[in-house]
Amino acid sequence: MTTDQEISMSVTETGATVWLTGLPSAGKTTVAYELAGRLRADGHRVEVLDGDEIREFLSAGLGFSREDRHTNVQRIGFVAELLAANGVKVLVPVIAPYADSRDAVRKRHRQEGTAYLEVHVATPVEVCSERDVKGLYAKQAAGEISGLTGVDDPYEAPETPDLRIESHRQTVQESAAALRALLTERGLA
Repeated sequence: MTTDQEISMSVTETGATVWLTGLPSAGKTTVAYELAGRLRADGHRVEVLDGDEIREFLSAGLGFSREDRHTNVQRIGFVAELLAANGVKVLVPVIAPYADSRDAVRKRHRQEGTAYLEVHVATPVEVCSERDVKGLYAKQAAGEISGLTGVDDPYEAPETPDLRIESHRQTVQESAAALRALLTERGLA
């Protein structure tokens, strides 16, 4: 049975999209899941739109050309805005290498009146290649793949993100706490 307080909470929940951009193995997904756990523990509705899962299910068939990457980012941005407009905190750990693609997502959110924060997980490529969570840097170095963002394909770092996280200089918990503080400061958590 639902109480009046629960109904009131679900109606007044403020949604937001938090886009975490950065190089492969920068720590985007790790920070997103850490923050998601904290937000859920406080009673927020949260979804993580992981880039790898989206590519498998929503963007299957897309490659890694600039056009395909733009299409992928726009699809994710559409889903994120839809969820956020309905009171969900949407955490989006997706590389989104091109500034114009990220700007288009921000513009869509602005047009819809939906909160949007851009977070740059600013981990140097040398650190990312050491972490190499998915083995991409090793495959690129061995000539098995090309078009690796930040190595032989461009990554346009945000000039003025809402928050810049240097995951190589702080713990996952510290990164999530900084992002949580930003959400609180903006009245979103």
